[in-house]
Amino acid sequence: MAESQSDTFDAKAFLANLSTRPGVYQMYDAQDKILYVGKARNLKNRVSSYFRSSGQGVKTQALVSHIRRIEVTLTHSETEALLLEQNLIKAQRPPYNILLRDDKSYPYIFISSTDQFPAVRFHRGAKRAKGQYFGPFPSGGAVRESLNLLQKLFRIRQCEDSFFRNRSRPCLQHQIKRCTAPCVGLIDEERYAEDLRHASMFLEGKNKAVIQELALRMEQAAMALDFELAAELRDQISALRQVQEQQYVSGSGGEADVFGCAINSGVISIHALFVRGGRVIGSKAYHPKLSLEGTESEVLSAFIAQFYLTGAREIPPAIILPIALEDADLIEQALRDKTQRRIRIMHSVRGDRAGWQRLAQTNAQQQLVSQLASKQTIAQRLLSLQALLDMDTSIQRMECFDISHSSGEATVASCVVFDANGPLKSDYRHFNIEGITAGDDYAAMQQALERRYTRLKKGEGKLPDLLVIDGGKGQVSQAMKVLESLQITEVQVIGIAKGTTRKAGFEFLVNGLTGSESVLPADSGALHLLQHIRDEAHRFAITGHRARRGKLRKRSLLEDIPGIGQKRRRELLKYFGSIKEIENASVEEIAKVSTISAKLAQEIWSCLHPDS
Repeated sequence: MAESQSDTFDAKAFLANLSTRPGVYQMYDAQDKILYVGKARNLKNRVSSYFRSSGQGVKTQALVSHIRRIEVTLTHSETEALLLEQNLIKAQRPPYNILLRDDKSYPYIFISSTDQFPAVRFHRGAKRAKGQYFGPFPSGGAVRESLNLLQKLFRIRQCEDSFFRNRSRPCLQHQIKRCTAPCVGLIDEERYAEDLRHASMFLEGKNKAVIQELALRMEQAAMALDFELAAELRDQISALRQVQEQQYVSGSGGEADVFGCAINSGVISIHALFVRGGRVIGSKAYHPKLSLEGTESEVLSAFIAQFYLTGAREIPPAIILPIALEDADLIEQALRDKTQRRIRIMHSVRGDRAGWQRLAQTNAQQQLVSQLASKQTIAQRLLSLQALLDMDTSIQRMECFDISHSSGEATVASCVVFDANGPLKSDYRHFNIEGITAGDDYAAMQQALERRYTRLKKGEGKLPDLLVIDGGKGQVSQAMKVLESLQITEVQVIGIAKGTTRKAGFEFLVNGLTGSESVLPADSGALHLLQHIRDEAHRFAITGHRARRGKLRKRSLLEDIPGIGQKRRRELLKYFGSIKEIENASVEEIAKVSTISAKLAQEIWSCLHPDS
């Protein structure tokens, strides 16, 4: 079913005849180029939502303005629609879909089953040779790291067959204790096969079983007075335990892919941990392009569907996410149809899985910070902001102010500074606000600006090119009055205020000179830069406020944490010795205190690390 191409798209006529069955819709522009591919349980309801008269995001409005034709394909079920959608996205790569770079092939570790003394090797490509394939690994680096460990622990050869067949004496790998030299008969076939079996168990995550077997052999060697072999096995066991404790995040078992997700200022960061045999064997960061507004749940749904339903990626029994997905059941069914086994998508987990989940989320947030702070990103956004404000000279320095308090108590103003390289944290400042009516944000902003710019006027620092105020016309008006009273005319002022929905992407800007308001497209680099500096000012203000409030109350930080009474405070301090040691402890260490549950430990850690 399709709508004929014309200058405008007649949505009313198209929707009147649209089916309510499941299916896939494809939107095209005036040049008949694909814009967007989507799936729906009810095509008519879903497509109609794009043409509502109100409540649409800026990016959705932009998409709709380009639509000249919509083509739909009916399917028997929503699961079938999901699979078709992912195939079309992969084939056509529409600009308004979240696009995930497709890795053409994944690396494996391969052990041949046809050689007398098989080698352990890096493998990428078709699996034609007979033998065991371990993987896929998230990157070639993860394979090489594992191969290096196998050499150290089990001394299995990794040389090419041509090199192996032409040896007359041991090579350097044997001399540095990385190979048992089967090429010249320094180890028999049975012993080599045993080492190879242990290496395979290690790759399968069965570390404990390997250690138990080696410990038994060590005892037998000692009883047989073969102390040289016993010492060799002892060293091997020690190395294995060290690897298990230091090289990997260890768990009690299981296989899962674990994802963290962070979204801010138009940038997405998704971090994946790949867990096999209870061990994290690798990780990978993804930064898919966000072309339409979407919640974290919607972004993750689109990402997970593409990640597993296109290509030949290994799908583990469990997929762990930081939040619930509305269409988790649908994706599970599609994965079940693809693998012919049960796949679970989970978000509420405990124990080792909760630890992996926290690690993935921490990595995603950290990578998002790095992405936002990258010089290239900052430079592009500064140019976009300069053009928006029609400034003759480049923006070299920006300052942003925000206010934080608890019902007027311990009011603190923050000033954060960005230059051409991003956040300039050495120039950040806190201002403790005094002598105003509690909760009067206008007076607090005026006092902070007067104190800051009086100093700058005296030459105690650099004046910014642009002053950003977190607020609307009232706050911006206060800033203009302060600068006017200090006769500072070279600083341009702009306010960024949340819209009625108070969601990112719906902010409006206030021009300090004219008082006019404007709304930027949600994908605007200028808007993303203003969001970034606004959020940083907000974070820094909250940090200063909490520190000041704690000093004014003269109370332990633990007293502000719900669920922590006198008994639990005493137990925590008894276990760790000081507040500082509690702050340095991990969630798992805090949970070791007898009166602290895992959930409460997470709450304590979060309250003591508000910036994390």
